[in-house]
Amino acid sequence: MMRAPRTFPPLLSVIAGLVASLLLVFLAAPIIELVGAGGGEGLRRLGSDAELRGALALTAFCATAATVIGVLCATPLAYLLARREFPGRAVLSAVLDLPLLIPHPVAGIALLLVLGRESALGGAALAAGIRIVGTPLGIIAAMLFVSAPLFVSGAREAFARVDPRFEGVARTLGDTPWRAFHRVTLPLAGRGLLAAAVVMWARAVSEFGAIVILTYNPKVVSVLSYDRFTSYGLREALPVAAALALLALVPLTVLRALRVDRREEM
Repeated sequence: MMRAPRTFPPLLSVIAGLVASLLLVFLAAPIIELVGAGGGEGLRRLGSDAELRGALALTAFCATAATVIGVLCATPLAYLLARREFPGRAVLSAVLDLPLLIPHPVAGIALLLVLGRESALGGAALAAGIRIVGTPLGIIAAMLFVSAPLFVSGAREAFARVDPRFEGVARTLGDTPWRAFHRVTLPLAGRGLLAAAVVMWARAVSEFGAIVILTYNPKVVSVLSYDRFTSYGLREALPVAAALALLALVPLTVLRALRVDRREEM
């Protein structure tokens, strides 16, 4: 005989609702105020502020490039973590999550040590005519470093939700491991992979700390908003910051659409 689900005492329910409402207001109010105060001006300035348009385009381009690189390089790694047990797996997972935990200016300093002209890699790239620090390549590197772990985590979960027996059936029908992955696993995990890529792109767009260490110029939107604030004050920074907040609505809208489509399919 099934037991009826327990209900919270009325007073506890009221307290929980009040606390949740306060947190919601705390999280939503600054964004609403930001968009309300500077959103209209930010949209108007897109027609006259060439620097803002350039920063938005550079942000979107670098975030997209970082996401494409992350998806191509991290998908096999996520599949390996989801499907295989091997010595050092926990250590590898911890290393992948580390960029999410360290302060992002520290991440920028760490990247500077590896990619700067004084480093072996940065010096070799410079000798080959490729400059990383102070260029869009530096922005892409910073975005990739701080956002790729989010894709790995999401993609690993997407692959873990696919029953390995489906791959086994494909193998018994003559598919190679790669063909089984391509025909069976990848399509079944596709929506989760796309959601993970969207989250990675959104995180890349919002990055500031690592980028400002590696590449202050040319400016992405986050750096431009900081530069306008320190140079001209809050009034000039508001439209730029609001434009960045509006740009962040794009991946959020895509994520919500993916979740709605998934519920409709179930």
